[in-house]
Amino acid sequence: MSVPPVDLELAKKVLETEGQAIVDLAGQIAEPFARAARTIFACTGQVVLTGIGKAGIVAQKISGTLASTGTHSIYLHPVEALHGDLGRVQRGDVVIGLSHSGTTEEIIRLIDHVKSRGASVISLTASADSPLGRYSDVVICYGQVDEACPWGLAPTVSTSCMLALGDALALTVMRMRNFTPEDFAAFHPAGELGRKLLKVEEAMIVRKDDKRLCVLPQEMPLGEALVAAEQGGRRIGAMLLADADGKLSGILTDADLRRALARRRDEKMFDRPVSELMTPDPLHIHLGELASKALGIINEHRIDELPVLDQANRPVGIIDVQDLIGIKTVNNARKSD
Repeated sequence: MSVPPVDLELAKKVLETEGQAIVDLAGQIAEPFARAARTIFACTGQVVLTGIGKAGIVAQKISGTLASTGTHSIYLHPVEALHGDLGRVQRGDVVIGLSHSGTTEEIIRLIDHVKSRGASVISLTASADSPLGRYSDVVICYGQVDEACPWGLAPTVSTSCMLALGDALALTVMRMRNFTPEDFAAFHPAGELGRKLLKVEEAMIVRKDDKRLCVLPQEMPLGEALVAAEQGGRRIGAMLLADADGKLSGILTDADLRRALARRRDEKMFDRPVSELMTPDPLHIHLGELASKALGIINEHRIDELPVLDQANRPVGIIDVQDLIGIKTVNNARKSD
């Protein structure tokens, strides 16, 4: 069987048509969109997405984006809803219905029951005068569009417009919630994204109350400090020094110690306070910061250990380069995305 030619011009035309339609949507963002965002933000229940066919697939994606950016959201199949799953919708919920024509029978039937249960309705549709548009509390109308399909039949431009508007809504509400990268990390604990957004306290192995964490007074003699460090069993390659208030004042690594011994060769070296040998005001990181930031500091300064401090600058752990294997720095992560 002969292989027909590939119409690359058609492929380009599809992309240009869908792309231009999405660009044109920016000019239509106005008060109805703002009302929809405020309605979602003020929702005391859950945001329920519904649609059928291709619009239903888009609705599932929008629901997933809302859920991952701080808005409790589920997808509800309209047919299943009419056969028992309507019980998932409660007073205080917001239902977002997707239908290009606004006349989809299953959606219209569902909206009537949804409103009787006390839920608000937002619609994404091409016509505000359609039954779906008239029955909705808020209508986001993207207008009549020509599908990119050569015969004008397959949902293409219309579903692209729905998806783009849904993403815009989700991210607008995310900004209203002051949703942070740390919040995002809490919803994405696995995979590459979770590794990029891992916090230092989740990555560090040696932490407060671990015998391997050696935090000693900066005035302790070196000999006593070395004995104390060995009491923790398998120790890490650095001891942390603290001032009278318990705040980090310095760090003494194995490499620092070797250099000091080679340089001084002083018989009374072990009687000297550790403060004379330590690196004062060392690089550090605080609880709550990203592990990728810690890795960036370690890589940039070519160090093996980084003290972790609480908000009062007291040592609560130490993060080792071995703790961070497999985690990308923020800069490297952005380059690879």
